[in-house]
Amino acid sequence: MSYDVIIIGSGPGGYSAAVRAGQYGLKTALIEKDPKLGGTCLHVGCVPTKALLHTAEVWEKFLHSESEGISCENPQLHYPKVVDRKNGIVSKHAKGIEFLMKKNKVEWIKGYGRIAGPGKVEVNADGASRILETKNIVLATGSEARMLPGLQSDAQRILTNIEILNLTEVPKSLAVIGSGAVGSEFASCFARFGSKVSIFEMLPRIVPVEDEEVSKELARVFKKQGIRVETSARCENIERTANGVRFQATLASGQTETIEADALLVAVGRRPNTDNIGLEGTPIETERGFIKVDGFQRTAMPGVYAIGDIVAGTPQLAHVATAEGIVAIGHIAGVDVTPIRKDRIPGCTYTEPGIGSVGMTEAQARATGREVRVGKFPFAANSKATILGMHDGFVKVVADEKFGEIMGVHIIGPQAYELIGEAVLAMEAEATVETLMSTIHAHPTIYEAVGE
Repeated sequence: MSYDVIIIGSGPGGYSAAVRAGQYGLKTALIEKDPKLGGTCLHVGCVPTKALLHTAEVWEKFLHSESEGISCENPQLHYPKVVDRKNGIVSKHAKGIEFLMKKNKVEWIKGYGRIAGPGKVEVNADGASRILETKNIVLATGSEARMLPGLQSDAQRILTNIEILNLTEVPKSLAVIGSGAVGSEFASCFARFGSKVSIFEMLPRIVPVEDEEVSKELARVFKKQGIRVETSARCENIERTANGVRFQATLASGQTETIEADALLVAVGRRPNTDNIGLEGTPIETERGFIKVDGFQRTAMPGVYAIGDIVAGTPQLAHVATAEGIVAIGHIAGVDVTPIRKDRIPGCTYTEPGIGSVGMTEAQARATGREVRVGKFPFAANSKATILGMHDGFVKVVADEKFGEIMGVHIIGPQAYELIGEAVLAMEAEATVETLMSTIHAHPTIYEAVGE
């Protein structure tokens, strides 16, 4: 049996590509090695993490309900039920993806897929191997958490994003190495659940991909919330103890401190799953394990495309994988598609306060040599933020002085990850700062801070 397209990996990129291929009438197969569809994002990433973060937000409101005029005596957190709710959300959406495959006539093939030559994919399942033929292959094999050298994760003490989601109780103390989206989100979540949280970041600031002022504001608010933040810190000699973990932290001051915690989350980035997928002996080019592609997601091997976390040069985000999948399948189907613009990719971090950003930071914009104008508006002056009791943060717009081109927008504050949508659309439509200013924003809303 021959296919028009075989997709290896069923994360957001893979399953979105499969649905679009089915809609175009292509004979499509989706290969997945795990028992359920959905990949890291659905099972141990975006979705379950945000489910826990939502519960943390609700829990915090119960703890501080008196300020709302609501008496809530002796609130209790039943953490196993929190985990059950998270698992229920994941299961519901996994079944939803299965339904979408059937609806769009995509064949779900269970097993481990790899390139076996031009137009050939080998599938291994239950000790048996078979070869499938196809006109096109889309690699969507995703990524996995990087672990520090010499360390192995376990169920209770040394954790990655996978193990921390399956804890049965909230640790009294949690150390986090790495302050990107994963580290910062779990720090924010478990601090609200009652853990004593400490973050250790090797670079000079937390959430280092964000605008410097955003990093500074998140560090300030984290410290106010009781989260310890150590930047320019190096962690060594990590070992399990009878009650948790112990390691040596060399701080920015040069001082070395022994850190002990009930659990340690290692959040130092993700590595692409490109080993053993059949790249050896092919013309496909890689860079530190990431696959090089063109604007239509084509690799150097004819008929082979790559999307998502394994792609060189684009951020490892679910919505990027989806967008790249749509581009790849459109190109395969002969439909006009627009390659993704890297400067129009929104980044979202679901901490409290939240972060949403798109385009250049102020430093990046100034480094272009253009005359840059910056506008800022604090949420302290926003009526709806006052109503919500969420005053921290700001909206920052970075624009070209001469033409008003929006070069970047950086938001930290209440639901910043929702507010960034207006900025992304404005930049995609090539609107100017004046367009945003003349757009009437409803009052009182959080999003009017963008207009301000």
